[in-house]
Amino acid sequence: MFDILVYLYETYYRPDACPEPAALARKLSAVGFDEEEISEALVWLTDLTAMAVEPQLLTAGSTGTRFYVQEECDTLGTAAIGFIAFLESAKVLSPLQREIVVERALALDESPVALGKLKVIVLMLLWSQGKEPDALMFDDLFGGDEERAPRLLH
Repeated sequence: MFDILVYLYETYYRPDACPEPAALARKLSAVGFDEEEISEALVWLTDLTAMAVEPQLLTAGSTGTRFYVQEECDTLGTAAIGFIAFLESAKVLSPLQREIVVERALALDESPVALGKLKVIVLMLLWSQGKEPDALMFDDLFGGDEERAPRLLH
């Protein structure tokens, strides 16, 4: 599913440039993606879009500290929670966007959520809202952690 999400991000500059779901499914199938993965990705993306369009369902103006319940900690893992906190402190994510990222990560059948997949979730959220991270943040989000040498702090 995540390969499809990355493909959509790289292929369609804006979400409104994507074809309708039926046509998109045919295009993805023609490119070589598996039907089950296509279906899973389209459902996940539809749910993301629905959440991003209905902000009244979540607390948009929150300025408090976010505490994670045990189920969220178990599913997300410490690396993902730390990265979400970093993105929020860097003003890449608003509290509303943070909650959408957490919800979309919890919707996966994976525990703990791999940091690379969480980064794709963040990119897809920003993409679905027509926002683009700055160049340095883009490198953090899109760069492969396992391929990158550790950063020096000097």
